[in-house]
Amino acid sequence: MDYVLTLVFLCANGEKSSISIDAANPLLAPEEANTLMDTIISKNVFVTKNGSLTGKYDAYLTQKQVTKFAIA
Repeated sequence: MDYVLTLVFLCANGEKSSISIDAANPLLAPEEANTLMDTIISKNVFVTKNGSLTGKYDAYLTQKQVTKFAIA
């Protein structure tokens, strides 16, 4: 199974912006996601069309399951 970590931030203009990270560790702890988000904000790593990332809004880990079909 593949996992995707999605981090949702608040931007300078009040809008939300998200970052998705593929192949995330399924054992990732909420504290680790919080620390990552704090680091991204404090280092001003990304600037979006809505301005700088100014706060944390949400974070979640999604499990993806892919079923391949045999095509004849």
